[in-house]
Amino acid sequence: AAGAMSQRGRQRELQEAAALERRRQRELQRRSRVFDVRRRTIGFHAVHNFFPVANEMKQNDKIMCLLEEQQKNDIRNINKAIGEFRKNFQKPETRREFDLYDPQALKKETPARLSDSDPRCSVSGLQKFMGEDLNYAQRMIFQKEQLREWSLQQQRDLRNALADKKRSDDLYDKDRLELDRKAVELQRADEETRRAICAATKDFNRAQAAELAERKKLEKYQTMKDDMAEISSLLQGDLLCENPEQAASSLGSHRVMTDRWKGMSRDQLMAIRNSQQQQILEKQRLKEEEHQRNAEWDRQRVQAARAELLLERQQQRQTQEWRRALDSVNAELSQENMQLKEEEYSNVPTAEYYAQFNTTSR
Repeated sequence: AAGAMSQRGRQRELQEAAALERRRQRELQRRSRVFDVRRRTIGFHAVHNFFPVANEMKQNDKIMCLLEEQQKNDIRNINKAIGEFRKNFQKPETRREFDLYDPQALKKETPARLSDSDPRCSVSGLQKFMGEDLNYAQRMIFQKEQLREWSLQQQRDLRNALADKKRSDDLYDKDRLELDRKAVELQRADEETRRAICAATKDFNRAQAAELAERKKLEKYQTMKDDMAEISSLLQGDLLCENPEQAASSLGSHRVMTDRWKGMSRDQLMAIRNSQQQQILEKQRLKEEEHQRNAEWDRQRVQAARAELLLERQQQRQTQEWRRALDSVNAELSQENMQLKEEEYSNVPTAEYYAQFNTTSR
């Protein structure tokens, strides 16, 4: 039912598409006729009565053939899809009543009795009666074999347990004797090591005490010798003797060490005063040169300002001349434009020009 409804909807869509295509073709043909100047001026009504009808019929026949072919292909594809769907998703074994006519139903059923413990063997089923034991002989053989295996296994386990206990006792005795022997040896070695350490410690302490006493004696003698040498050096050194060379610094001859410097000499003071006088004269000369340089700069600025003023006046005169020339050119261009406009609007459209528009039925 769903397939049939879908097919009818498809046919309706195809018919609507064909009608829409026919209207579009008629509109295209009419547009070509309306916008054809030759047909419009000669008269296109007579041509419309003969040729377009046959062309339209041929076009409609061609469209119907295409639509029928497309419809057949659609129906073929739909039937093929329905067959595939039934083959894949509507198999016979998936139906609800398939068990009623299943050819393999008897093979799939379970036997009436599987064993003595089958729960389907009820009293009313007459398949098993009270006191029956069909597997008695096999069961007894199995039970005897099982008891014999259990007894042999217990004997083997007992023998293995006794052997393991004896082996563990022997190992325990052997280990205990070995531990006792090692403990006695370790105790003896510990005592000997302790006596050797005590003797070595005493010898080391005795040697350290003798070495310390000798070191203190040597340090005391060296300290006294260094003190005497320092006192002799101070008494005979440049500091107490006020030697001016002892204040010279290792960084340069122009630097001194302040903690040793005793002041400048007379020649050094005279050299400093002469240097200051020369610096004063040099400063005065530099001031005079700067004053002259500033005066020259002021004169050059005045000349530059005068030249700039003259240049600005010349540029103003040139701008005025350029504007007068531009106004003259603009006046000439305006006159020419007025003449062109008069010539442009001289060709006025006539009534015949407007009569050719809006002559169709629409």
